[in-house]
Amino acid sequence: MDIQQAIRSSLAASDFVVGAYLADLTPAEMVARPVPGINHIAWQLGHLIKADRHLVEQCCAALGRESGIRPLPDGFAEQHTKETAGSDNPADFLTKEQYLAIKEQVRGDILRLVEKLEPADFDRPVTKVPPFLKTVGETLNFLGGHWLMHAGQWTVTRRHLGRPPLF
Repeated sequence: MDIQQAIRSSLAASDFVVGAYLADLTPAEMVARPVPGINHIAWQLGHLIKADRHLVEQCCAALGRESGIRPLPDGFAEQHTKETAGSDNPADFLTKEQYLAIKEQVRGDILRLVEKLEPADFDRPVTKVPPFLKTVGETLNFLGGHWLMHAGQWTVTRRHLGRPPLF
């Protein structure tokens, strides 16, 4: 398995888990909090999409090339800041279907980018990313794990809502 295959596999695994955890949630449940102060799923989806785009942009900056990632919808970034995380109003967020459509667009753009990179590109250093990420390859491979980390948080929300464990 090469780095491109590993990145595709990581993204596919996270897509499977995320899809399963979100499939049966209602609009009201997307903003449910199992305990006060925890970020609800709707906000987390926006955070994850923003993070994917930001991290890929940083990878492409390190490579001196355009990312090919289409812009997020107008106002999307502002809708998913630390300041907006406290809102429990479903009207302040997108629908699950809207989040998933934007995620699929960004994910498709990421996969197309990964296919275009040369093996040496994955070893290029990156900046303006979390300090544990050192290279383009590490950063792109992290994307799937980042989604899985948040999906793990959603299991608590799901159990709080009375949903059975899925895995």
